[in-house]
Parts: sequence; C-alpha cells; structure tokens
Amino acid sequence: MMMEPVTAQTGKKDFSGVYFLQGVMETASVLELKKDSSFEFFFSQGALDRGGKGKWSVKNGQLVLNSVGTRPAKDYFMVSSKAIPGNETVIQMVDENTMILSYSDAKLTVPGEVLKESSNSQGEIRFPKKNATNIELLFVLCPDRPSVFSLNKDHNYFEFRLEPWIAEIFFQDFTLQLSDGLLSGRHPLLQGTDFKYEKEEDDKEEDDAH
Repeated sequence: MMMEPVTAQTGKKDFSGVYFLQGVMETASVLELKKDSSFEFFFSQGALDRGGKGKWSVKNGQLVLNSVGTRPAKDYFMVSSKAIPGNETVIQMVDENTMILSYSDAKLTVPGEVLKESSNSQGEIRFPKKNATNIELLFVLCPDRPSVFSLNKDHNYFEFRLEPWIAEIFFQDFTLQLSDGLLSGRHPLLQGTDFKYEKEEDDKEEDDAH
C-alpha cells in the first residue's frame, strides 16, 4: 500500500500539530507535523541539542517519518594519515569548535588485540605503536553508531574531524501509533518502545472567543 499524506483535502483526519514527549526526566523532545506533510523533530538533553526533518505520512493507522536524504556512511572524516617519528600511534581530532575535541572514543585494532582510549582536551589519543589495521571512532555526545576506518599499517599518525551532520537525527520508516491528540511508540534516540507524545492544545478559537 502506498503511503499518502493526511490532509484536509482528502477528507481524512488532519494530524498536523506540535507533539511533546511526556514523562522523561531532564529531556525535552518535540515533533512538529506541518500541514504540507513536512516535519521537524527536536531533542534536548543536558547541554546537547539535536534535530531532524523530513516528510510524514500515514499508513495502516500509523504515522511514518522519513528524512528527505539518507544518512552518510560515516560521521568522521580522515583528514590525513602519515608516518611520524616515535614509538606511539597518535590519533588527533580537529575542529573549529575546540569544546568538542574531548568527546571521541577510539578502538584501535592491532595484531592480536583491540586497544581502547578516549581523546583528551586537545583532541589527542595516544596508543603504543603496533601496526594498527583499523580504527573505530564514536562521538560520545551522539553515540548512535561508530565510524570504522581501515588504516595504513605503516602510518602512525591519523587526523580526523567530525562531519557536519553528526548531530542530525535521520529517520527511515520510523513509525508511531496514532490516536486523537496522542502519538505513542519509540523514540529515535532513547531506549524503549513505550514513549508518549501529547499534542499541544489549539486554543486559538478559545482566545478568539474572548
């Protein structure tokens, strides 16, 4: 069955509006369904703000969210790779925003083992030099997935930067159950399947009456 947007012109119920996540401490999350079948999603937890957008539709009584574009394969970019003097393998994070340099975790695969370490305040990670074959990087503020890179085993200095979409939330056939004034189901960033999003009441008519 094809997915179709729900609009007033089709004679079906209009679910457009602003829905707020309920019952999650120290977390704010909002889904805005617009009348043109586009949506915006906002998430705030502590000092972290994230968001996403795309198109919404209804299929078999469920709300379906899809981003306009697909998520690129990796969230880091390898800037450079080279051999340097010394007996260490150095991983260096670079970014104009120096406040985020200390939030990368690395797993370095070397013959016979995997080494783990986190970046320091300068964005640097140091390992013993052991002819590493690949590295797995994870941004701990957005720990959705790691980015894995094959390495030149003759090199021991690798420079990486975060891609600009690191904080973007991507949706692919993400579904929520529909009912009057309420959405229920999963959250794209939180563990669990029983979240509720309540629709903001439209009090425009009430205000006009006064």
